[in-house]
Amino acid sequence: MTKEVCPVCRNKLSVGYQEWHLLCSHCEYEKANLQPTINLNSAHQLIDEHSREVGLKKLRISNFKLLLADIKSLKPEGGRMLDVGCAHGWFLDVAKNDFDVLGVEPDEYVYDATSRRGLSVRKGFFPDVLDDAEKFDVIVFNDVMEHIPNIESILASCGQRLHKNGLLVLNLPNSRGVFYRLSKIFCRFGFAAFFDRLWQKDLPSPHLHYFNLSNLMALLVSNGFSPEIKGSLSTLGLAGLYTRISYTGNHNFISRIFIYVGVAILLPLLKVLPSDIIYVIAKKN
Repeated sequence: MTKEVCPVCRNKLSVGYQEWHLLCSHCEYEKANLQPTINLNSAHQLIDEHSREVGLKKLRISNFKLLLADIKSLKPEGGRMLDVGCAHGWFLDVAKNDFDVLGVEPDEYVYDATSRRGLSVRKGFFPDVLDDAEKFDVIVFNDVMEHIPNIESILASCGQRLHKNGLLVLNLPNSRGVFYRLSKIFCRFGFAAFFDRLWQKDLPSPHLHYFNLSNLMALLVSNGFSPEIKGSLSTLGLAGLYTRISYTGNHNFISRIFIYVGVAILLPLLKVLPSDIIYVIAKKN
């Protein structure tokens, strides 16, 4: 029996769908005891990073533009913005005309590629790479917070690094999304590959947490933030879909075609079903 407690409601976590998977029966928070292996060459050999970039770029930029519009509605005057885990710098590109942007990226391979593009990026982990007195008007975590082991410590650091009325932006997977719910159904019947893939098991930076809008906002409130805007973002688009299916190298050609055709047929329906990506923009109290 696990002795770990939920970071949202402090109830005990129980073993979930795999031996490494834990869940809270009270607020539906989910956790994984998986080990990040960022900057280990053996882990990076599992990913075709170029294919991953091609498969994700168009969809991510489209989502980032929508997210930036909401941020600007709360911060029309702009200010200094920190993008934690900025990866290829796509959000920095989208926001740099409206904010004074800085990125932080711990993955050495990705950092090298992003810094060569002339973007303002530091290599390392938040908040370690920041100077003692550095503060920001907006701190953004795009598909990053779910990878961080100690969320409460990071939220405390965000509070310390934000100016008065500063904004914290979290964009992350949704435990009530249609794909994640399907993966749990498959897992119950002994087909765990989809579930493992959504947790990014065995990849350099696996998911360690799954939230929904309800428990995510409760977590933010308990850590000194007031949610201002919430919503969902597109999970899939036809552009780059085949490349996205392919980048981990876990499927043969026939499987990739089958998945691609199936998802393409379902795309119109997916637009009206619960998205697998949620976001919350919260103000520092």
